[in-house]
This record gives sequence, C-alpha cells and structure tokens, in this order.
Amino acid sequence: MSGTVTAGLIILIVLVVLLLAGVPIGISLSVASMAAIVSSLGYAEAVSAAALRMFRGISIFTLLAIPFFILAGNIMNKGGIAMRLINLAKALTGKIPGSLAHTNIVANMMFGAISGSGVAAASAMGSIVGPIEKQEGYDEDFSAAVNIATAPTGLLIPPSNVLITYALASGGTSVAALFLGGYIPGVLWGVSCMIVVYFYARKMGYVSNIKISPSEFIKVLLDAVPSLLLIVIIVGGICTGIFTATEAAGIAVAYSLVLSLFIYRTIDLKELYVILVDSAKMSGTIMFLVGASNIMAWVMTFTGIPGAIASAILGVSDNKVVILLIINILLLFVGTFMDITPAILIFTPILLPICTQLGMTPLHFGIMMTFNLCIGCITPPVGNILFVGIKVAGRKLEDVMKPLLKCYIAIFVVLMMVTFIPALSSWLPAWAGY
Repeated sequence: MSGTVTAGLIILIVLVVLLLAGVPIGISLSVASMAAIVSSLGYAEAVSAAALRMFRGISIFTLLAIPFFILAGNIMNKGGIAMRLINLAKALTGKIPGSLAHTNIVANMMFGAISGSGVAAASAMGSIVGPIEKQEGYDEDFSAAVNIATAPTGLLIPPSNVLITYALASGGTSVAALFLGGYIPGVLWGVSCMIVVYFYARKMGYVSNIKISPSEFIKVLLDAVPSLLLIVIIVGGICTGIFTATEAAGIAVAYSLVLSLFIYRTIDLKELYVILVDSAKMSGTIMFLVGASNIMAWVMTFTGIPGAIASAILGVSDNKVVILLIINILLLFVGTFMDITPAILIFTPILLPICTQLGMTPLHFGIMMTFNLCIGCITPPVGNILFVGIKVAGRKLEDVMKPLLKCYIAIFVVLMMVTFIPALSSWLPAWAGY
C-alpha cells in the first residue's frame, strides 16, 4: 500500500507542478507517469514499456473515427452551416420571450452535434447571435452566459468524439448505444437553460417581434435539411449496423465535402487545404493525449492506484446515493482543470468498476461521466468553452459569472436526474435494441 501511495503522490505532485508551469497536458501526463514508475522498473524498462503502451493505445481501428469526425466538423464549421442552423433555430423559437437567446441555445445544440465541438459552437454562435442580441437590447453578460452554458450540449448529442473515446476506455461499450444514450441528457441540458432564459426574459421584458410565415419556415427548413441530414445518416447508419463508427466518420467527411464544395459552395480548394492542416494538427494533439493517457492508465494499474481509490471511496459509505454523489463531486472537480479526453481515459478504469459494483451499467456511467466533464468545460479555472465564449463576446469573467450561475443550477439539477434516473440514458438504446 505504501508503494501505491508513493506512486500516487508522485503522479499528483509532478502533474500539478508541470501544469502550473504551462507544460502541455500530454507531456505532463507522460512525464508524471514515468516519474512514478521509473523507480520500480528502472529507466530503460520504464521507457520501453511506456512506448509500447502508447503505441498500443493509439493503434486501435475505432480511434480513426476521431480524426475523421474532426475533419468533418472543421469542414462544416467553415462551410456556411452555422447561419442556416441559426435561421432554423430562430424559426423554431418563434415569439417566445427571449427568442434570440432561445435561438442561441437551439442552434448550439444542432451545430455542436454536427461539428462535434463545443468550442466551435460557442465561437460560431457567439459571434453571429451575440451582436444581434446586443442590437435588440439584450444584456450582453446574460447573452454570453447563455451561449457558454449551452455550447457543450453537442458533446452529448451525437455524433460525439467524447463518447467514442469513452467506448474505448470502458473496454468496448457500444458506440451506437452511447450515441442514443446521449440524446435525452443533451436535450435536457438545453431545455433546462431555456427555462432559465424564459423566466429571465419575462422579467426583463425581452419580447420577440419575429414573424415567420409558413412558406418562409418551409424555405428555412429546406435550406437547413442537408446539414441536419448528416446527423440522421451518421447516427442512423451506426445504430442500424449499416456501418461502424469509423466508417461513419469517413462518410461524414465525404458528405460534408460534397455539401460545402458543391451544394452550398462556401469553401474552395485553398480553404480546404487550410482545413486539412488544422484538422491534422488537432488530431495529432488528441492522439498524443490518448497515447499519454494510456501510459498513465497502465502505470496506475501497475501500482494499484485504481484499487486503492476504489477502496477509499467504498470505505466512506455503503450507501449508493452517497457514493454516487462523491463520484459526481470528484468528476466535477477533475473537469475544472483537466480536458475531457484525458480525464475520460484516466478516470474511466478507476471509477467504472466502482459504479458497476453499485449496479450501474457502463452505458449509464459513461453518460453521467461525460455530463460531469462537459460541465468542467464551462467552469473556471481552465474551462476552454468558458473562455472562448467570453472572448467572443468581449466580456469579463467576473461579469459573466453572475448570470451563468443561474444556468449552473439548472444544469446541476439535470445532472442529478441523469445520475439517479438510469432510464434517461438507457431508454432510447433499449428501445433500439441495445
């Protein structure tokens, strides 16, 4: 046990010091893991074992889905999709009080799902809807808070790279089941924020003057249908078994290319080259993170850290509700300073066995974990979506936090529902036969 404690302290101390020094998280994970294991195996053996684990960690066919989905998302981001989805969202929200804020939420849910990026959603919607809300007299801090709070919904609503990563980390949970399982929690996240917006808008007198005739609505809908079809094709194909998640990602690239180059004609070959380079850089970063996280997962298993943590958590109480609350608090804390991908890869092997002992399925745990870590994307001190949303809106953190707290409360209520009502995650997959 002393060796386990020592290894855990070494990992924690080295990781925190490197992150505070500004060292990239992938390198920090690798160095911290090596520091913990080198005393047990020796330098040469530790390096060899770490390299092997990193190679094995990224040599998985399913992982090819991630760079393909990143590329498809980047093509869609630059392909004129955002404005079409905003127009559709505006038509759907109609004359609801605070309709522009509702438009932002609905557009975030659709665009985030299509692009697979909460950061892209916050940036695109904030830069387009934000100025319109300002012109209509909306409070700028409130507008920024709504945009930030709902940008992560696309990480739960499929297709989602985060859920693919969890499927790998959990040892093969069905990607199709996870995709279907993310729908209701993702939509509930958005709806909870819409409720907050509704009451705030009524209080502030944000009345909509938007008038859309049936013919205009049909035109807007038809304009957005080609973009929305991507979700139908990808998720439908995976769930019906027509193609795998990796094949679906390749189809997503081909579809988004045809859509942007030939139907919408919003990008040219020069822009496509830039998109390919950006996607390669982003994919390389994520794959290195996956490899580094595999090293840490192996080191933690080798030193017995997951078992020690599990024993410590289970030793606190034998009450399922208490243990799940502790796990939620832990994940919320982790999400505030660690990116979703490494957090899933590191903590899934630690926490999943605990939750399965409590009777929770890997599907339910995966959705709960992802929901928790998505909240971390919009909370300080590291939340990437939070700071992108603030930058796009041109606001200050301290000003945005007050209206954001209202959304935090609503989102936390949904988190508790997802945690303690398994059907919210399992009903759709069960209905589809998973």
